Amino acid sequence: MEPKKALLKIILEKSFKYSKEPVFKLQSGKMSNYYIDLKQTTLNPDGIRLIGETIFQMIEEKGIQAVGGLTLGADPIAMGISLTASIKGKTIFPFIVRKEAKDHGTGKQIEAAFPFPADVMVLDDVITTGGSTIKALDACIKEGLNIKGVICIVNREEGGKEKIENDYKIPVYSLFTKTELFQSVQA
Repeated sequence: MEPKKALLKIILEKSFKYSKEPVFKLQSGKMSNYYIDLKQTTLNPDGIRLIGETIFQMIEEKGIQAVGGLTLGADPIAMGISLTASIKGKTIFPFIVRKEAKDHGTGKQIEAAFPFPADVMVLDDVITTGGSTIKALDACIKEGLNIKGVICIVNREEGGKEKIENDYKIPVYSLFTKTELFQSVQA
C-alpha cells in the first residue's frame, strides 16, 4: 500500500474522534464536534515511519536542510523525516522550537545541530487557526532561517493555512484536510 494511503488508515483508526455534539476543546479554546489527536499516530512506530516517508518524498528535491517546528507537535514528525532521509543516504536535520527561549545557558529558542542560516520547512501536526505554527515561524525568522514552506499532517480548514500564506507569504502544504478525513470516514 502506498505510504500516504496507509498513513490515512492509521490516522482514521487511531487519531480521528467524532461526536454529534461539540465536546472537544481545542487549543484555540473553541469547542468542536471532532478532534484529531495526531500524537496517537506520530508516536506510533508505523505512523511516524509513514509520515517520514511521505514528507520526505515531498521535500526530497527541494534542497531542504532541516525540518522542525514548535515542540511537541512537530518533534516526532521532524525525527521521522530526518531518519527517513538518513536511511536513503541524505541529510535533513531535525530542529525543535521551544515555546519560549531558555532563561539560562545560551538562551536559545531553537535547538538544532546545523549551522544557521539554512533552508528549512516548518512542521506542525494539525493547523487550525495557525497559532502554534506562527509561533514557530516567528522564532525561525528571528533566528535567520530561510523558510521554504510549512507542512502539516492535517489542515482543519479553519483559516490557519490562509492566514500563514497571506501574512507570511509562505506556502502551506498538508498531507490531509478535514474534508478528506470526513470523506474517508463516510466512504
